[in-house]
Amino acid sequence: THAIESYITPGAWAMSDMFELKAIEMIAQNLKAAVDNGKDTVAREAMSQAQYIAGMGFSNVGLGIDHSMAHTLSAYYNTPHGKACAILLPPVMAFNADASGEKYREIARVLGVKDVDSMSPKEYRQAAIDAVAQLGKDVGIPDNLKDIVKPEDIPSLARDAIKDACTPGNPKPVTVEEIEDLFRSLI
Repeated sequence: THAIESYITPGAWAMSDMFELKAIEMIAQNLKAAVDNGKDTVAREAMSQAQYIAGMGFSNVGLGIDHSMAHTLSAYYNTPHGKACAILLPPVMAFNADASGEKYREIARVLGVKDVDSMSPKEYRQAAIDAVAQLGKDVGIPDNLKDIVKPEDIPSLARDAIKDACTPGNPKPVTVEEIEDLFRSLI
């Protein structure tokens, strides 16, 4: 999530892009093995390096609404940060797809999607979102917030998320109502 969000933030530039694409590639190659078998020290070390590399990028360019929304989930429900970010990532990527330029093509490529150069922007954007969702599924991330979010809390969650320090880093402007819709789409 750190790598993808900072890769598509408006502040991204050549150096941060280099860090983020490498981090995404390393995560795609090692996350499942690191999660499936805690004894796979090679995969765990690669994940440690990938999170550090992603941090080198996002600490220079910021993040977006995935983190704004995840911060509120953690504050309201004590949801682990990584889990909240991972659940939110596919729908937030879908929300931001039309503001991503060609970057989702590169995300899809480093996630192992084949033939991205022959895809239309709509196709490679969806392929990147699908690959991220599949990676989450492969490591046991829920695809919804049904067991976390109380529907009556959504307006407050959205109001707090819009005020979060990460919101201005989103690749496209967002309203409170759109954040509410994103939360609702997951319950």
